Amino acid sequence: MPNSKHLCVLVAEIVGGDRLVTRLGEEETTRAVERCMNRVDLAIGGSGGEIAARDRSAVIATFEECDGGVMAAHEAIERVRKLPPVSGTQMRIRVAVHYGEAENGIGGGVDGARRILLACDVDQCLASAPVVEKLSLAVRKFTSADTFHDDFLDKLPWPVFMIGAQAASSTSSLSPRRRPEPSSPLTSLKPIAQPSVAQKPAAQLPVAQTPAVQPPTAQPPAVQPPATSATHSPSRLRMRLKHQQDTLFIDGNRPVILLGRELGNDIVIIDPRASRQHARIERRREGFVLIDESTNGCFVAINGEEEQCLKGTALPLTGPGRFGCGFSSQEFEDDIVFFELV
Repeated sequence: MPNSKHLCVLVAEIVGGDRLVTRLGEEETTRAVERCMNRVDLAIGGSGGEIAARDRSAVIATFEECDGGVMAAHEAIERVRKLPPVSGTQMRIRVAVHYGEAENGIGGGVDGARRILLACDVDQCLASAPVVEKLSLAVRKFTSADTFHDDFLDKLPWPVFMIGAQAASSTSSLSPRRRPEPSSPLTSLKPIAQPSVAQKPAAQLPVAQTPAVQPPTAQPPAVQPPATSATHSPSRLRMRLKHQQDTLFIDGNRPVILLGRELGNDIVIIDPRASRQHARIERRREGFVLIDESTNGCFVAINGEEEQCLKGTALPLTGPGRFGCGFSSQEFEDDIVFFELV
């Protein structure tokens, strides 16, 4: 593929849908799997990814920057994990991220991501060393410090790292138990030729399969794109954050800021009402979004409007404004964070 680009490739697969068919039937199972896939679509789109191929249980997406691929993988795992069980069965996902040649859902980058996916257990996300090497310092915190190993991974031409909550595991060896079999041709090492989402006509789709990424009918609280002016176009947007004596900027070079009581955060909140990993702010294609991951929530006031409380949800920051991590933004508190678009 001499003319193909090198991109960050994400391959995700919903696991366990086949076991639901005997209990729920084909129609209900399709709805349950599609609900998970909609969450994955949101994570990909929110991090600037483009879907190269998609079927009822798997997706291949590409990203210009590895930061976007890793953030999408982390968010996809979390979104699916938070969905309620279906007839007592929790839907599961696994994700792999690799960097290499990719064009229209094929190439060395895609094949590498598939090989990594075959080593993933349910609720796991693995990324290759070529991906991790290209991450910004802020996003690197979402990956394990050490590489992970098992008999399969050790045969790969690059080391592999864990992404997400399991990245903090004290062990660097994966479980020796058998991994799930691929549930989709898109995730097989010998895939059936699949046209891209944009090229696939609806008439050729199997029952219950979608021809393109459709807006989900039911989803977590939606993050609406903030309005932007000509002077604040998304491609040029920067956000300035002020906390105590520190000033930080979120832009293309630093797309994520982490906040919380842990010393490893970009902004360390001293107040005991804050969680160790309280929240993060992401620079996305449409603007900046505050995402709460805490126990006590984030209290946000924008442009002098009435204060809003976020708990496990997201909010566009159209600025200027202020927020408190676990306490009201109206309090006279040293740990208040101020933000504005510049």
